[in-house]
Amino acid sequence: ISTELWILLNYFILGKAITKSHERQFKKQLKKLLRNLIKVIKYYVLKWVNYVKTRNNGRNGMWLSDKWQDFELLDCSKGEKLERWGKYYLVRPDPQAIWDTPRRNKHWNDRDARYRRSETGGGSWDKGGLPSNWQIHYGELTFNVKPMNFKHTGLFPEQAANWDWAMAKIRAAGRPISVLNLFGYTGAATVACAKAGAQVCHVDAAKGMVAWGKENAAASGLADAPIRWIVDDCGKFVEREIRRGRRYDAIFMDPPSYGRGPGGEVWKLEQNLWPFVSLCAGVLSDDPLFVIINSYTTGLSASVLSYVTESIFTKKFGGRSDSQELGLPVTDSGLYLPCGATCRWER
Repeated sequence: ISTELWILLNYFILGKAITKSHERQFKKQLKKLLRNLIKVIKYYVLKWVNYVKTRNNGRNGMWLSDKWQDFELLDCSKGEKLERWGKYYLVRPDPQAIWDTPRRNKHWNDRDARYRRSETGGGSWDKGGLPSNWQIHYGELTFNVKPMNFKHTGLFPEQAANWDWAMAKIRAAGRPISVLNLFGYTGAATVACAKAGAQVCHVDAAKGMVAWGKENAAASGLADAPIRWIVDDCGKFVEREIRRGRRYDAIFMDPPSYGRGPGGEVWKLEQNLWPFVSLCAGVLSDDPLFVIINSYTTGLSASVLSYVTESIFTKKFGGRSDSQELGLPVTDSGLYLPCGATCRWER
């Protein structure tokens, strides 16, 4: 190596090789050095990748919601999960938790409420002294938690990763952004986008969910924010918005796996997602910012969502899609619980 360096120094300092033979030797050794340098870089890149994979303990392919203070997934085992919502400890079913790991956390037994499934379908809460509702905070956002039928609390904590991403996109846009939140549920994404400065149209067919969304907006200091609250069938609403010529810069959608419309129409995600997303392309502005699609349908992978958005949005507007599982860190195990799939298309 010292000979090679001496030749290189002479070449660059003096501006020429010492002899013609040195010049040939210089070129030969330079190629050799470059090849070796590339090998060294590849070696350390692979070492870093393997280190990250080991350090991640199973988080690869996940967008994690790991910034919570008022929510914590403590443990999960035998088809259930143990969570802390503020100061209250809940046990709820989770079909992803198929492992039979020991339940060492004392709050499995010392809990405030547990949702038990019935053998005949449905289920019920064993609430004990749990209040009917309370509030939890995520950064600058505040949400009202209410244990309801079919194990739900009105909030999906794993979606925090999407709230953070959308808020950052809106704040960095440098222009007014309008967001359409379809199947808006209790309005967590609506509140997040409005807090970031967007104008939001929130649509859900359930009147009670829209009312709950208004409560969340007020709790987050957004009672007077530019939010339109719409009780309507999402497909029919989008069709009318297209006819009216109204356009949006971003879309959130969280379509159900199965449902029925106001006229008894059957919705199945596998059959209806493609035509619905195709329809939504018509309500995007000429300069769209992003589209987020969530799916909790078993068997529908994240890459399927990317295939849909690439075929519809990227083909029409350009841009790119990225799909991953959403995940929550499990405190007791140090691992991560998968919680559905998300696709983010951006331009």
